Amino acid sequence: MDPIRNPYAPGAGQRPPELAGRDEQLQAFDIVLERIARGRPERSIVLTGLRGVGKTVLLNALRSAAVRAHWGTGKLEARPDQGLRRPLSAALHVAVRELGHPQGDDVDHVLGVIKAFAQRDAAPGAKLREKWNPGIDAPAITGRADSGDIEIDLVELLTDVGGLAADVGKGVAVFVDEMQDLSPEDVSAVCAACHEISQSGLPVIVVGAGLPHLPAVLSASKSYSERLFRYQRIDRLDRTAADLALVAPAQDEGAEFTPEALAAMYAATAGYPYFVQAYGKVAWDVAPRTPITEDDVKVAAPEAEAELAVGFFGSRFERATPAEREYLRAMADAAVAMVESGEEVDETESVPTSAVATLLDRKPQSLSPARDALLKKGLIYSGERGRIAFTVPHFGRYLRATG
Repeated sequence: MDPIRNPYAPGAGQRPPELAGRDEQLQAFDIVLERIARGRPERSIVLTGLRGVGKTVLLNALRSAAVRAHWGTGKLEARPDQGLRRPLSAALHVAVRELGHPQGDDVDHVLGVIKAFAQRDAAPGAKLREKWNPGIDAPAITGRADSGDIEIDLVELLTDVGGLAADVGKGVAVFVDEMQDLSPEDVSAVCAACHEISQSGLPVIVVGAGLPHLPAVLSASKSYSERLFRYQRIDRLDRTAADLALVAPAQDEGAEFTPEALAAMYAATAGYPYFVQAYGKVAWDVAPRTPITEDDVKVAAPEAEAELAVGFFGSRFERATPAEREYLRAMADAAVAMVESGEEVDETESVPTSAVATLLDRKPQSLSPARDALLKKGLIYSGERGRIAFTVPHFGRYLRATG
């Protein structure tokens, strides 16, 4: 098979040639856009799921849908070491420019508010050259979105941006990836702003994506967040969608998979979109001709697993300290012990923190630093009190295989 024509794309956040299994989310978002455009009330959206299920890809697809609807859009990726003001200001700067508002003075006023919001990130008394410049030519507007209280400022900022969008009969959508990495103060501000905007009926929505515990993060910040957002869990693909993700791109290149090959691919990938692309790419390269057979998949499997071990699993494992790696391996072993004792273990290998402590022969309190660090690095998450799970599918299997 010609490797130059290989259609599969196992890249981080890279859109696959066939976005299979996400029609429901795309159609629902189109309805949200149309309802808001008509002045109907709608909630902001939160996508949750494990790593490798395609949250970022879907987030980008939703942004493309908003662009096609002539909305103003901006995107940012939250980071635990960065506040919200700067990246959000840059995202809203893009969104305002996309709106194409005809009144230059009105646009300059809102851009000035965005600039004031961004520059409030500087320390009190900072000189002009020490303040971050978001690339906005308009002068900062004093007394709007610059109080220093992020919750007050964000409400004022989105109110002004929403008003600008309403003037031209459009909307603004802010897309936030890795939303669970926002600070508690920023999470609270986002919830408060979404609440205020929805009550005002302004055409502004936030579309966030994050790990499975993101709803708990939002709920801990504001009790009403459970009713504030439309939560959508993004899961692995079912067999039909996984087959489509492989077959459709192959057919576009004049190639096919045998039924047995498709069955072998699903058994190897469990329907996780990133794995489907990774195995599909290698299977294409090793297959001598079309159709791609079960034997081709068997030949491809070791190479695909080796690439995943380095790029998908290994890169994350390397971020952990020796103490954190010990904790991760104990989690993987605890999952095996649970299975051997007849208990059910889900795809994330969720285990009690007490079981990890028992395996390591340590008091649970002494393991808190390692556990907390792994939580902050996004390698594990706590879906419920007293339990811990991997954010990466098949991570436990990888750890057990590498000893």
